[in-house]
Amino acid sequence: MATSEDQDLGPEASEYARQVGERLRSIRRQKGLSLQEAEQMSSQEFKASVLGAYERGERAISVPRLQRLAAVYSVPVDQLLPRDPHDHHGDDFYLDLTTEHPPAPTKIVINLSKVDDIVGAEGDMLRRYLSMIQVQRQDFNGRVLTIRRDDLRAIACILDTPADYATERLGQLGLLHESSSQVDTSALLK
Repeated sequence: MATSEDQDLGPEASEYARQVGERLRSIRRQKGLSLQEAEQMSSQEFKASVLGAYERGERAISVPRLQRLAAVYSVPVDQLLPRDPHDHHGDDFYLDLTTEHPPAPTKIVINLSKVDDIVGAEGDMLRRYLSMIQVQRQDFNGRVLTIRRDDLRAIACILDTPADYATERLGQLGLLHESSSQVDTSALLK
């Protein structure tokens, strides 16, 4: 039985479906999922072959299904849509995961799996802030997050600690990922 998703698309709709497909593929890959694993996560609602057709732009995905797929991937639904090429707001937060970059000599990497261990208001605020960073950067791998200078200042406020001791406090809380370098925080905050 043909659905509205199976209709022939005009050139403009086909291009948009292709762009949506690229975002769907990017998010799935950031999550480290194969098409089959995504099918399993969705309890077979999204068949691997259909997900592949969406990702190639061969089929258009309906808004309700896009919303359910966002829930499966645990990302905000707007993150499954392509960015407006004319909207340069937030370009500083775009994270290109398709190329390998050598690690910076000094960086702070948060182990996101440990953040849930922080209880109380401090943990709630930290989770919300880190989630906001992920949305801004479109980084949904869910395992680690590299902290920038301005992020570190905000985290210091959340943790009610002087900015120079924010990295140390993150270490005390067990949130630093093993790839974090020893950082002279005062140099980062200048």
